Amino acid sequence: MGYPLKGSDVATAIRVLKENPAASIVEFFTESPFGPSLRSVVSARNNKQRLYVQTIDRGDLVFAIGPAGTGKTYLAVAMAAAALLDKKVKRIVLARPAVEAGERLGFLPGDMVEKINPYLRPLYDALYDILGYERTAKLLERGVIEIAPIAFMRGRTLNDAFIILDEAQNTTSEQMKMFLTRIGFGSKAVVTGDITQVDLPQGKTSGLREAHQILSRIEGIRFVIFDERDVVRHPLVQSIISAYDALDKERESGVARPASGR
Repeated sequence: MGYPLKGSDVATAIRVLKENPAASIVEFFTESPFGPSLRSVVSARNNKQRLYVQTIDRGDLVFAIGPAGTGKTYLAVAMAAAALLDKKVKRIVLARPAVEAGERLGFLPGDMVEKINPYLRPLYDALYDILGYERTAKLLERGVIEIAPIAFMRGRTLNDAFIILDEAQNTTSEQMKMFLTRIGFGSKAVVTGDITQVDLPQGKTSGLREAHQILSRIEGIRFVIFDERDVVRHPLVQSIISAYDALDKERESGVARPASGR
């Protein structure tokens, strides 16, 4: 079928067939929206990830909500890189809340770039992994790829761009509205986050949680919801996420967990 199998593809095939025994493995690996430029570098690792990249490919605004390790950000960056290489967009804009959505950077040492870089590092890491260090550095230098705190989006209209808002659970309602209204003609936007990991001050509404409530019925806006079953990191990560989810539910219901006998 012309697809170069990687070692990790065997585990992926087993995972896909466990989720859906009727799935076509040939179709899963060969029908990729990443195109020939990135197909050998990036691939979906389960059925939900495949649905996610297909949804991004077909839609203009996609929200991905779920725990860490499900590939929300990495696959969005890969789709952005593929769109840029295939000349479907002219630039990539990656935004993130810096320091728990309040973007209180003054206490950090250095100039503005040095202050915000630690909070944007995961986006750089994904780009380096997908495009390589030298190519990413050149695109950043030319301004074809821009990485910035969400506050830098204010007052702009982004045309012909692939825009990603990462860690969106830490945006305020006002920031989310501001970001979503930056989308211009010929652009595609992906918003990722985990609504169980909100770091906003008490009393502040998560922009991601609110967007899920008020935008899910609007035609043309898609939501892809991940859970612990979709985690593709170390197997222990799924168990850890499940354990914390169970604890959160106990706290919400007011049922105290018995203390350990150790």
